[in-house]
Amino acid sequence: MTKHISVYINLFFVFFISIINLYSQDRNPVSQIQKESLLKNVSILSSKEFDGRLPGSEGYDKAAKFAANKFLELKLKPFGDAAFFQFLNVEYNRIDTPVVFKSIIDSVTIDYELGKDFVLRGFSGKNSFTLPVAFCGYGLSRPDLGYDDYQNVNVKNKIVIVFKQNPKWKIDDKEWGSAYPREKSLVAKQKGAKGILFVSLPNEDKPQPLIGSVMHGDGEQPVDFPQLHISIKAANDLLSKVGLTLSKCQTKIDEKKKPFSFLTRTKAEVVTTTHYQKEVRTMNVVALLEGNDPVLKNEYVVIGAHLDHVGSQGGLLFPGANDNASGTAGILEIAKAFASDKVKPKRSVIFVLFASEEQGLNGSKHFVENLKMPKEKIVAMLNLDCIGYGDSIQVGNGKSAPNLWQIAEEFDEKNFKLMVRDTWNGGGADATPFHEKGIPSLYFVSKYSYDHLHLPTDTVETLNPDLFEKIVKLAFLTAKHIADGKYEREIIK
Repeated sequence: MTKHISVYINLFFVFFISIINLYSQDRNPVSQIQKESLLKNVSILSSKEFDGRLPGSEGYDKAAKFAANKFLELKLKPFGDAAFFQFLNVEYNRIDTPVVFKSIIDSVTIDYELGKDFVLRGFSGKNSFTLPVAFCGYGLSRPDLGYDDYQNVNVKNKIVIVFKQNPKWKIDDKEWGSAYPREKSLVAKQKGAKGILFVSLPNEDKPQPLIGSVMHGDGEQPVDFPQLHISIKAANDLLSKVGLTLSKCQTKIDEKKKPFSFLTRTKAEVVTTTHYQKEVRTMNVVALLEGNDPVLKNEYVVIGAHLDHVGSQGGLLFPGANDNASGTAGILEIAKAFASDKVKPKRSVIFVLFASEEQGLNGSKHFVENLKMPKEKIVAMLNLDCIGYGDSIQVGNGKSAPNLWQIAEEFDEKNFKLMVRDTWNGGGADATPFHEKGIPSLYFVSKYSYDHLHLPTDTVETLNPDLFEKIVKLAFLTAKHIADGKYEREIIK
């Protein structure tokens, strides 16, 4: 009988401890952040339904509504222009089918595959033609520097091949200016060309792959001017009739610092189907957790990530799982952790998912230009971008906000030991507009995060779940420390 009583007592003790542990876990907000939930939200956001989350598209609007509903479920307060949405206007270009790129070498036609041999630039124009091809070096026309890739070649009614990047060398130590595709496209169009084929520099250790991108530069959109990014192999096919390779062309130009442009004696067939709008409405998604201190609730911590990616083109999806469904999922988990805490923070916390980072930080710029409070009342901004792939944690902008960076480092040392010491100054990504307003900021990113950057392979299956969870927990612990009033706003460097 005594033995049985002892067993019952032990079982009761185990049960009691389990209940205490479970209750403690529920009370501990950081335990709310789980990799399973993070990966589930990334899977949803990077799915075909959301179509690459290009601002202005139906897919992006679905993603914004998904995030707003999550904030609503957490009983956070809407903090936008209308409910959770803060509206802004952006350029928009939808790329549909058909999309065709072929080379024609004498009587031989080579068909190229979208995503493997070429992609369209995000702001490609619409047209259809088969035309001769000219190679025009770096695609620069700078008579003021005595350099013009178009000077000795007639590109009227031609398609031009140009290097996507600018030269690494200079003339008289002068800058070349922007290397954005729109600028080079407008130069080629002004010279009489009908379309442009960008190609990565072949002599780089790692030539840039065929990425999806909507970072395009300023200027009017040439709506009838196709803009493709083609593979080095496809470019070499088009140069084959003149007995040259792209690498030899780059070497010749770089060694002599003089143009080397010519007609290739080949043709290309190009078909692009696009729908351009100079302005469409899109939105940031913004929610508020009000602080509980009568004074400090009028100070704010902003925790943000960009929701957008680069969309799709002709059925080719750029999922953007790491960039930046990971950061978005991180914000949703951090919001859940704050909302689950029985003790609310002293300071108010703003959760914001930015639109149009990929086009040039448009959403975060709009947010800081339209603050609902004096900028001095924002004590810190934490940005999460590309946090799901890699093997360690990097926290950027630590040289500009060293006290803030030190908080993150101390939490990492106590809990994870994954944070590298390397950092930088000047903001970075969506932290930049805040930094430029004098707001202390940190930029959380996973180290070695960019193997799949802007590629169709940026899928949830590539992510590192354990690292993903820990970097989100680190961002939460840092944010909670600030929101609890344990950090005083510093003057940034």
